[in-house]
Amino acid sequence: MKIILVIVAIAIVGCSIFLVISVKYNRSVNKIWRSLKSQPTNAVFTPDMVADLDEPVRRYFLHAIAPGTPIAACVELEMSGSFCLKPDADWLPMNASQIISTTPPGFVWKASIGKASMSFSGADYYSQSKGRMRFFLWGLLPLVNAQNKNIDRSAVGRMGAEYIWLPSALLPQHNVAWQAIADNIIQANFKIDNEPINLTLTIASDGSLLKLSLPRWGDKTEDSNWQYITFGGETREEKTFDGYTIPAKISAGWWFGTDKYWEFFQSSIERAKFS
Repeated sequence: MKIILVIVAIAIVGCSIFLVISVKYNRSVNKIWRSLKSQPTNAVFTPDMVADLDEPVRRYFLHAIAPGTPIAACVELEMSGSFCLKPDADWLPMNASQIISTTPPGFVWKASIGKASMSFSGADYYSQSKGRMRFFLWGLLPLVNAQNKNIDRSAVGRMGAEYIWLPSALLPQHNVAWQAIADNIIQANFKIDNEPINLTLTIASDGSLLKLSLPRWGDKTEDSNWQYITFGGETREEKTFDGYTIPAKISAGWWFGTDKYWEFFQSSIERAKFS
C-alpha cells in the first residue's frame, strides 16, 4: 500500500509540474500574440499601387484586395481541418487559431490536434527572429519542444508561404520584387529577417490563387539533414473577408510537385480579421 501511495504521490507531483510548464508556455504564446496585433491603418489599397507590375501580378492583387480596402499589417484566423503526422499515417482532426503580422514580422499558430488517446495541443510561433514549436500530449505531457536556428529558418519560410492569407504583405511597397513567369505563374522575391523568400504562385484567369510553392528550410530528407525543400500546396476554395479574398480551403506539404510529396496539412478558414 505504501508503495502505491508513493507512486500516486509522484504521479501527482509530476502532473502538477507538467501543468505548470504547459500553462507558462501558453501564457508566453498569448503574450507574443498580443505583441503582433496591429492597429488599423489609414492607408487604403488603390490600383495605382500595382500599376507598374506585370499584368498577371496586377490581376492577382486586384482579385485579392478590393480597391479602398485598408492596408492590413496583420490577420487573425480561425481554422479547422486535418493534420497528418507522417507519410501514410492516419489524418487527425485539427482546430487552430493564428495571427500573421508584418510589423513586427511574426506569427503564432495555436492548435489542438487529434482526439481521445491521441490528442495534443500547443503552438508554433516566430517572433523577434526566433521560432519555436512546442506541443503537449493531452495538453499536459511534453511531446515536442523544438527551438534552434534551423527552426528559425524553417519558420520564416512558413511565414512567407502564409502571406497568401495576408495579401497586403506582398505589395511592392513592402520591398517585394514581382515578376511574371508566364500568364498564369507569378513570382515574389523578398526577405524576412534576412532569410530569402522566393514565392511562386499559380493563378487563374481571374487572378484567384490555385497553387503556391517556395524553397523552405526543412529536414524532411532521408538522412534528416536540413536543406531547402520545395514546400507548397493547392487552393480548393476562397472567401472574402473585410475586402480581402483569400484561400479558404487549402492543402499543403513538403516536396510539393514531386513524387515524394507529403501532404500533411488541410485547412478550412472559418474566420479572418484584418487590421
